[in-house]
Amino acid sequence: MPMRHLQPRLPSVVARAAAALVLLAAGSAAQAGLFDDDEARRAILEIRQRIDGNTQQITRLTGENTELRRSLLTLQSQIEALRADQATMRGQNEQLQRDVSDLQRRQKDMAQGVDDRLRQFEPAQVTVDGAQFNAAPAEKQDYEAALAVFRQGDFNGAQNAFNGFVQKYPKSGYVPSSLFWLGNSQYANRAYKEAVVSFKQLLTQAPNHPRAPEAALAIANCQAELKDTKAARKTLEDLMKAYPQSEAATAARERLARLK
Repeated sequence: MPMRHLQPRLPSVVARAAAALVLLAAGSAAQAGLFDDDEARRAILEIRQRIDGNTQQITRLTGENTELRRSLLTLQSQIEALRADQATMRGQNEQLQRDVSDLQRRQKDMAQGVDDRLRQFEPAQVTVDGAQFNAAPAEKQDYEAALAVFRQGDFNGAQNAFNGFVQKYPKSGYVPSSLFWLGNSQYANRAYKEAVVSFKQLLTQAPNHPRAPEAALAIANCQAELKDTKAARKTLEDLMKAYPQSEAATAARERLARLK
């Protein structure tokens, strides 16, 4: 009896036990699935964090790159501006060098012009009738102008010109030669007395002048024209004593021989 009552219950217990095992297995599986979801979520969160970090870094790098590009553009603009300034300064420097060269050339021309003008007034060494001396350009010009008048045969004009020269330049080295040609102009005009005065003035002022022997001979000629033979002879004798080696002394001997 008791055994018959036990047999029917056995399947039920087994069934319940099997169900319990199924539930236990299902719970374990559920727990295992729950554990897998958490790991995935954590992995996803880590990936998201990494993505967010990379995104932020990319954003930061992009900003830095943009700023760097702006800096490079600014630097390039500054370089271009510097190049433009340098080109402008080079052009200005070249223009300045040209201006300086032009200024130096003008200063040189001005200095040369000043020197040329000063030379018109500064005395220069000249040689006239074998005598050397310093003379101002104005003296030389006036003397040569008077001599040109004499050579043209205008003895009146030459007499006035040489007389004016002697009055204007009494200390000039041209005076002895001017007196010589003044006396010759007067002689040509038959102003013998005046000629004697001019020639004697030459001998008094410059007895060693190269024209002095000729002046002494000219005095004798004037005296001969004035019929003052005695004075002419005396002049010729003095000439030969004072200038024995001169051509005028040779002419004086010949002239003295002809005088009566």
